[in-house]
Amino acid sequence: MLIKFAVKCTACLVLAGFSLLSAAQQTPANSDSFQQQTPPPAPGQTPPPEQQPTQQQPAQVPAQPQPQQQPEDRDPIKRSEKPQSGQGKVEGTSNDRLFYTLPNFLTLTDKGKLPPLTAKDKFKVVALGTFDRVEFPWWGVIAAIDQAENSEPAFGQGWAAYGKRYGTVMGDSMVENFMVGAVFPSVLRQDPRYYQSGQGSFLRRTGYSVSRIFVTRSDSGKAQFNFSEIFGAYTAACISTYTYHPRSTYISTPSNPHEFIASDRTFPNTISTWGTQLTLDTLTLVVKEFWPDVHRKMSKHKAEKAAAAAAKQSE
Repeated sequence: MLIKFAVKCTACLVLAGFSLLSAAQQTPANSDSFQQQTPPPAPGQTPPPEQQPTQQQPAQVPAQPQPQQQPEDRDPIKRSEKPQSGQGKVEGTSNDRLFYTLPNFLTLTDKGKLPPLTAKDKFKVVALGTFDRVEFPWWGVIAAIDQAENSEPAFGQGWAAYGKRYGTVMGDSMVENFMVGAVFPSVLRQDPRYYQSGQGSFLRRTGYSVSRIFVTRSDSGKAQFNFSEIFGAYTAACISTYTYHPRSTYISTPSNPHEFIASDRTFPNTISTWGTQLTLDTLTLVVKEFWPDVHRKMSKHKAEKAAAAAAKQSE
């Protein structure tokens, strides 16, 4: 459990590090090349021949940029710089993805007032995120880690054991997602969406994102204790521990043909699973808080590279 938790945390931090590095690799030389293409004329000098027509025919200047602005507005890079909340597949959600891969449909980046999600919408958006195509290989990676460290040894080894571990990882993810994001929010009428702060210092925003584990909004918009997260994660831990996780059994090993394996269905294991889920959810909220900033920097960097490439082609 500790190794799997460390791997998940490391994966999030590595993805964030790659995003920050790619956003920080700005190209000031490319932006300066735009200014070097049309140097101002020296005093007493007439402008170059290619500049004279633009000065003699000012009426044609405003007509030229108009058709050029239309394809720029359709540019997905520029459109992604201003993400709009409430434009997801479910009304009131988003189409955002963390690091362009992981579903992030319940995170909103603006302060606009949105209507509350119905119970049907809560289940639908959670289902879209849980059964997204990216999740299936991710579950396979976690199951492989469990197999390598012989987590839950009652499953044994081999492809059959790997299949059991894959089903266990998938079940844990499904149960936790639906309990925290759909079942409890529907019953308690709480809002499962995360509203990014986007204001203040790094420490202030980090504190805000961490506090959302304990504080959430009701469907009416009032601040409430986040019962959905705390008790939803605990319920999910209980269900996964006491249903499909292995009981005590005997397995055959090269050193012992009748080795006894204790049951994983214990209360300490439930508390450990609950704590791990809350910690991972807290780390995910911090990533969600700062992902729009990283996204904008990466989009700006891509736009500058595209403009520099277009400038070189026009030379």
